[in-house]
Amino acid sequence: MTADTPALDESHDPALTSWVASANATQTDFPIQNLPFGRFRPAGLGGALRVGVAIGDQVLDLSIAASASGWPAEVMPALALLAAGDLNGYMALGRAPQRAVRLALSRALRAGSAMQPALSGALLPQAQAEMALPCEIGDYTDFYTGIHHATTVGTLFRPDNPLLPNYKWVPIGYHGRSSSLVVSGTPVRRPHGQIKGPDHAEPILSPSRRLDHELELGALIGRGNALGDAIGLDAAEAHLFGVVLLNDWSARDVQAWEYQPLGPFLAKNFASTVSPWIVTMDALAPFRAPFVRAAEDPQPLPYLDGAANRASGQLDLVLEVLIQTAAMRAAGRAPHRLSIGRTTEAAYWTFAQLVTHHTVGGCNLRSGDLLGSGTLSGPLPEQGGSMLELSAGGKRALDLPGGETRTFLQDGDTVILRAWGERAGARRIGLGTCSGTVLPAA
Repeated sequence: MTADTPALDESHDPALTSWVASANATQTDFPIQNLPFGRFRPAGLGGALRVGVAIGDQVLDLSIAASASGWPAEVMPALALLAAGDLNGYMALGRAPQRAVRLALSRALRAGSAMQPALSGALLPQAQAEMALPCEIGDYTDFYTGIHHATTVGTLFRPDNPLLPNYKWVPIGYHGRSSSLVVSGTPVRRPHGQIKGPDHAEPILSPSRRLDHELELGALIGRGNALGDAIGLDAAEAHLFGVVLLNDWSARDVQAWEYQPLGPFLAKNFASTVSPWIVTMDALAPFRAPFVRAAEDPQPLPYLDGAANRASGQLDLVLEVLIQTAAMRAAGRAPHRLSIGRTTEAAYWTFAQLVTHHTVGGCNLRSGDLLGSGTLSGPLPEQGGSMLELSAGGKRALDLPGGETRTFLQDGDTVILRAWGERAGARRIGLGTCSGTVLPAA
């Protein structure tokens, strides 16, 4: 373990309760043991974005809460950044001040806290908050760490050679487009692109007919690095601030025609949906697992290997995808589960390894940069993190409630991603939801 590896402290005590009653509900994503950060404004009022902390079904508005008396003196400089709405600046501070703020927030929100009267007026129901992207995201890199996804997709296109020779040696990734990142709840319009059918002599410009979701986690960089400086694996945890859910929508038919030789372009750049709350690496400390590479697989090169990463480099979260069609909404039917799995079964590399590999050539990461995991699918066919896998490339229709079927997404479909940590001896925490509804092509 390094000094910056998330560690358990009193803020993780599963017995803690909050004076915010909704935070004590068994299945809430945001108990006092979580305390994720996001940006919002009161709905309908406009104005500058504020930084808040989710607690139960409420938001603690730090632009108001920071002025309350009772905060420890050592956290006031960090709270001043949060009160000013500068979440990126706070993310860049590093672990020590962030842990101090987390502990101060935990103590202030606990049942019996003397700060309850002062902070009660800083709460806003989440239902009355207009959420934004959780921080300023300047750059976005999407990786391909889901080995079962890579194998299944590779089998569809290259049955005799599903994984290319580099896959188990190097974290595969590509640079995405940050301007089309949108916050959960934003509708996603079906994109146009060039499509070429197997029996067609020429491509056509058409709305995508094989629109898909991708179940991913995204890691947000806290402290950056200078151009030319690499981040070693033992230091990588210090540069990770927290985790969000990410739906990297994909137009499979556009992608199939355009992706060689340089990879995705229009198939990916129309929208990627991000959940609004950043669950910090410190909050996720109870939900870490060893990084284990199968004996028959090549072991990581030395720069991607280390004792701390092997001991607890992996996140252990449950991942779920649900769908609610327009017909289901009209009939009052609840969303239907498409898949469920775990990160420990899906991810071939850890986020620390992604940070190290991203910078080994001297690339400078900055506060708020987003690293996508790539589609996280389990080993079983029904654990696919995309419709491409669940429908076997469109060959097997999925049965939905009410008699509907799907091979790929149709207009009006809402896709909902969820993730949570659940382990004996720890309080369940969640990442909230990441949802988007497909609109018809323009």
